Amino acid sequence: MAAAAARTVERFGGIDVCVNNASAINLAPLADLPVKRYDLMADINTRGTFLLTQACLPHLRASDRAHVLTLSPPLSTHPRWLRGHAAYTVSKFGMTMLTLGVAADEAEAGVGANCLWPRTLIGTAAVQNLLGGDEALARSRTPEIVADAAAEILARDPRAATGNAYLDDAVLAEAGVTDLGRYAAPGADLALDLFVEGWPAQD
Repeated sequence: MAAAAARTVERFGGIDVCVNNASAINLAPLADLPVKRYDLMADINTRGTFLLTQACLPHLRASDRAHVLTLSPPLSTHPRWLRGHAAYTVSKFGMTMLTLGVAADEAEAGVGANCLWPRTLIGTAAVQNLLGGDEALARSRTPEIVADAAAEILARDPRAATGNAYLDDAVLAEAGVTDLGRYAAPGADLALDLFVEGWPAQD
């Protein structure tokens, strides 16, 4: 990671933004999850966030527009987010905790660190393959909503916008974007994403 960061600085002259987007998912309960699958999620999700952010930090401190943005959910202790997929939950919450830790550690250096998560399902291969196929895609928003929310966060002053776990539509609403129709099929019955309160409806 350090070598990749150094090559980036050599080519582009610095690093202003670190985005932790890579993630592995396996929605199996602890008793059924192979150790190698647990290790994969821990390595890619939590450890990957740690390594990439750490490698970028010396260069981010030299920037006056420095942001760390991690695609991870708001923290919650509700058992619904542990039942059935605790290992995945731990890995994603670990990403959030590391990022919020960076926000606290790097506040004086002016490095903003925030998390971003979709309120609804997003039409990705993971949603199609793991959360219901074409039916899940029909109840999803497009990835562009996350990209647009990320762009809005990264345009903010990192000294003022830091230490948050944002939801995508809330970010856009703060920017004055309230018509989200272009991010989904007309009349779509949108489904809330994992780790967003209200889904699933039953306890």
